Amino acid sequence: MHDTQILERVIYGGQSQEENTTHFLPILICWANLLSGFFLMVGLATRFIALIQIPILVGAIIFIAGQKGGYMPQSEMWLAILTLLLVIFFFIEGSGPISLDAYFKHNRSRDSQGRNLP
Repeated sequence: MHDTQILERVIYGGQSQEENTTHFLPILICWANLLSGFFLMVGLATRFIALIQIPILVGAIIFIAGQKGGYMPQSEMWLAILTLLLVIFFFIEGSGPISLDAYFKHNRSRDSQGRNLP
């Protein structure tokens, strides 16, 4: 019981859940997941976004294992582990040839008429 009170203070900024109305950390994590998922999908700043996602997914795995018993077949833990492995893969490999990173890198050496610069 004492650990959940410490966790509540970390998440809700030192106040209890009933007193705090903003809930800053859950909103931040939600927006970080949404935006970084979009950036990973289009291949923009892939390694940086994957680096942001890794601690969020590790935290999700820890909370799922602690709350629901972890390794049950109906648990969401397997999806979180698979997602973590895919994000680690993107962190190592980076973006592919069909991505905005590759597009910007390819077009960096062209002028306004589409000709290659010397």
